Amino acid sequence: MNIYVSNLSYSTDADGLQQLFAEYGEVTSANVITDRETGRSRGFGFVEMPNDEEGQKAIDELNETEFEGKTINVNVARPKSPRKSNGGFNRGNGGYSRNRY
Repeated sequence: MNIYVSNLSYSTDADGLQQLFAEYGEVTSANVITDRETGRSRGFGFVEMPNDEEGQKAIDELNETEFEGKTINVNVARPKSPRKSNGGFNRGNGGYSRNRY
């Protein structure tokens, strides 16, 4: 089961996240997502637990609890949605749109 954890403290690291979820069962992996440029935590992460029953118990018991000074949100992770293509144009920086004329 892939679990999404949000509202993490910026000081939370993968080891801390893994230890928190290990209280509920086996943890395959724990990752805190970081900004590519600064390396700073973005305040959310993912935990993989191979046993769905243990994963659901962790979600039920950890959602909206305090961890490292913040109230965390814990849910089943949704599959990553594919990014929409804009046809190769970067409209956010003054790029041209194919449908402009």
